[in-house]
Amino acid sequence: MKKTEREPLLLGIDLGTSRTMILSNRGARATVRSVVGYPKDIIGVKLMHHSHMIGEDALKRQSYLDIHYPLEDGVLKEANDQAAEAAKLLIKYAIGLADPKPGDLVYGVLGVPARASMFNKNQLLKITSELMDLSMVVSEPFMAGYEIDQLNNAIIIDIGAGTTDMCAMKGTIPGVDEQVTVLKAGNYIDLVLENLIRENYPDVQMTNNLARKIKEEHAFVGEPAQEVVVNLRAKGKPASFNLTREVRTACETVVTEIVEHLQSLIMVFDPEDQEAALANIHLTGGGSRIRGIETLISTMMKDYGNVVVRQVPDPDYCGGSGALKLAMELPPQYWEQVGHISKSVK
Repeated sequence: MKKTEREPLLLGIDLGTSRTMILSNRGARATVRSVVGYPKDIIGVKLMHHSHMIGEDALKRQSYLDIHYPLEDGVLKEANDQAAEAAKLLIKYAIGLADPKPGDLVYGVLGVPARASMFNKNQLLKITSELMDLSMVVSEPFMAGYEIDQLNNAIIIDIGAGTTDMCAMKGTIPGVDEQVTVLKAGNYIDLVLENLIRENYPDVQMTNNLARKIKEEHAFVGEPAQEVVVNLRAKGKPASFNLTREVRTACETVVTEIVEHLQSLIMVFDPEDQEAALANIHLTGGGSRIRGIETLISTMMKDYGNVVVRQVPDPDYCGGSGALKLAMELPPQYWEQVGHISKSVK
C-alpha cells in the first residue's frame, strides 16, 4: 500500500522487562505487561481461540499457557527464534495500541538499558525494522533526562524491573563511561522478598508473583511509617503476617548498590560541576515509588555535601515521554547522530 501524505506516526516506546509503555504524537498513551503466553496443549487452544495472548490477558490464563517474558534485564532474553518471535509479537501489539492507520509511515524511538551491548541493540533493531519504517534505540535514563529538560549537571536514576540504569547528563549525548547498568532492580527485590518470606515463614504458600504484589503495595526503605501486615495462606489457611522487616530488607538491597555506583558516577563530572550535579539527582521508573528512597540515598551520600534526590513527576511514563519528545523534536535525518537506527525492510 502506498504511504499517505499524512504526517508520520511518531512513537516513544519504553521497553521494560515487566511493562512496556508506548506514546504517540497523536495522543496514544498505553501500557502492556511484557508477557506473551502460548497454549500448553490443544485444550488451551480451544479455551483461548488464539495462537497466543499478550499482557494481562496471558497472565490471567497462565494455568494453561506457557508464559514467556521476552525481555530480560531490558533486552531480548535469549538469542533464539522463539525469544525473537515473542518480542516481535509484544512490540507489534504495543504499536497497535497507538492505532496506526493503513499507509502510515511509522517512526519509533525505543529505550534500552544504559549499557546495552551492540549485539542487544542490533537484535532489537532487526525486529523493529520489520514493524516500523524507521526506528532508533537510545539509553533509557537519557530519555528520562530529555523529558524533564535535565541535560546538564544532572544525574538520572531509572529503577525498572530488570535493571537500574544511571546516567550522568553533561550537556552532550552520554558516552559509555557516563552510564551504568545495574542488574538489581524490581525483579531482584521480588526474589529477595520471596526468599525471606519462605525462610521466616515456611508454612506460608509464597510465589514470586505474590511477592511482587506485596512489594508494589508496601515497598519502603528506612524507618517504616507503619507496619506491613499482609493476609497470606499458611498450609491452606488464611492468616495475617507482619512482613515489615522482610519488605524493608528486600528493598534496601538495591539502594546500597545504587549509592556505590552513584559515588563513582559523580567522578565523571568536572570538580567544579560536582556540587551542582549532586543537588540535581532525579529518580524515575517503577522503583522510584519505593517510599523513603530519596531520603535514604541522600543520607547515605551525606559525606559528599548537599545531595538532593527527587522523583520525576510521571515516573512510569517519563522514559517513553522522553522518547516521543525526542522523536518529535529531532528530524529523522539526524537520528543516527543520537542513537542506533534501523530502516524498514518491509
